[in-house]
Amino acid sequence: MRRWNGWAEEGPDVAVPEAALTLLARLVGPGSPSRDVALESVVARVPPSRLVPHAYIATEAVDRIRHATGQSFSDWVAMRSGRYVAFPDGVARPTAATAVRELLELAGRSGAVVVPYGGGTSVVGGVTPADPARPTLTVALEALVGLRAIDRASGLATFGAGTTGPDLERTLRAHGLTLGHSPQSFHRSTLGGWVATRSAGHASMGVGRIEDLFAGGHVEAPGGAVDLPPHPASAAGPDLRQLILGSEGRFGIITDVTVRAMPPPDTEAIRSWFLPSWEAGLEAARSLARAGVPLSMVRLSTPAETSTFRALGRPSRLAGPLDRYLAARGVGPSPSLLIVATQGRRSVVAATLVAAGSIVHAAGGVGTVADLGGRWLRGRFRSAQLRDALWSRGYGIDTLETAVDWATLPELAAAAEAALRDGLAAYGERVHAFSHLSHVYPSGSSLYTTYVFRLAADPDENLARWRALKGAASDEIVRHGATISHQHGVGRDHAPYLEHEKGALGMELIEAVKVRLDPDGVMNPGVLLATDDGVAVRS
Repeated sequence: MRRWNGWAEEGPDVAVPEAALTLLARLVGPGSPSRDVALESVVARVPPSRLVPHAYIATEAVDRIRHATGQSFSDWVAMRSGRYVAFPDGVARPTAATAVRELLELAGRSGAVVVPYGGGTSVVGGVTPADPARPTLTVALEALVGLRAIDRASGLATFGAGTTGPDLERTLRAHGLTLGHSPQSFHRSTLGGWVATRSAGHASMGVGRIEDLFAGGHVEAPGGAVDLPPHPASAAGPDLRQLILGSEGRFGIITDVTVRAMPPPDTEAIRSWFLPSWEAGLEAARSLARAGVPLSMVRLSTPAETSTFRALGRPSRLAGPLDRYLAARGVGPSPSLLIVATQGRRSVVAATLVAAGSIVHAAGGVGTVADLGGRWLRGRFRSAQLRDALWSRGYGIDTLETAVDWATLPELAAAAEAALRDGLAAYGERVHAFSHLSHVYPSGSSLYTTYVFRLAADPDENLARWRALKGAASDEIVRHGATISHQHGVGRDHAPYLEHEKGALGMELIEAVKVRLDPDGVMNPGVLLATDDGVAVRS
């Protein structure tokens, strides 16, 4: 079971290599761990439920605490310090769309806010109640699970929206199919959550983002039910699926999702190279994205992330020889690590690796003897657990991500990292920031940035530090014309910036859809559309 106040499973934190702690102490200073609040103390602060008793609704304190937050930084401050803004008044677990309809009608009659809750993995404040003045009903989708229907000839499979990634893949594999969608939250996030936040998986370059895999489904909204038939393609007016993709619970609750599955690939392969500089790496990544080579992933790390990645690994006797080998091949002391993956028929995979290798070598890439690509792939789900371990050592860690065209990318990457590194100067604190490209496209790329800073003893100061950093980097994203979110959604954290991307009329269109589907404004207020009860991040 996931711990009540973090990401990892209950039990000891994962080990942090001493080399990584030494690196952080040098870059931002030694961490000073603070004492976490005890669960019993938080239980004592949970107020009585304001909801009318109902067979579907549980009101036990621990259940409400476990559904009071997602995984955003402000959520973590609340979980670790006990300073929650609000608790849900009850947690419902409907087993069918008819039960969801009943719950929405109940909420409408009682004036309660409804928060849809999938795996609780939102890192942007997407499932967190923020208005203690209104009763909140959290609708957990963990009972809306399992395969509803499957058409193997067409590759169409319908699942309950609460189905998690592992359960979905196990079921599809039993029918000779796979979806291939694997975000970092794969083990806990849900199919409905992927649709609601426009999720991207590490292999999206090959299998597609969730909008490519989402064929249709069913949505229960206060204003009525919406059925989305899974046509292969249609020219019959605007695509209503696009209203549900990225809707983040503002329009209703997704109860069923139909996906486009495919037979599993015959084989998969992953390779890695070191590029002599970030600029050379960008050229290689851009060339790969525009070459039409059937890759499933291209991932490029900045020199800062490359050195951090190596420090997080287990000490290796090959580290010294590898550095000497790279130097002899013309790769200096600040290389960028490039990892590519491909999948499909064996002959196609072999040809793809040859083609990709030729492009990378032309940019100055040197192949790695060590299996760094495989090491990254094997540890990619473990990396999220380091957040718990580093917090326990006195360090806060968060991420932000965006996407922008190739021409603007170098300037934005430099500006965002600079804004983060200098963002706590007023506090006399340093920040370690590093980035990578996680998804590349012919016209541009995503940019995913991680930043680490020391935690203060005061939770309010930690929240203020994070807001200063998040606000400074988000301002740079907006200033450079980039999207405020490539894969994490909007939630509360990004809502103040959405109008820069959508425009005033665009925001009015989104609001109009919300009013039609949720006329009384009970669905997840403050998320996606910033309102008075939202928590603004901008400093």
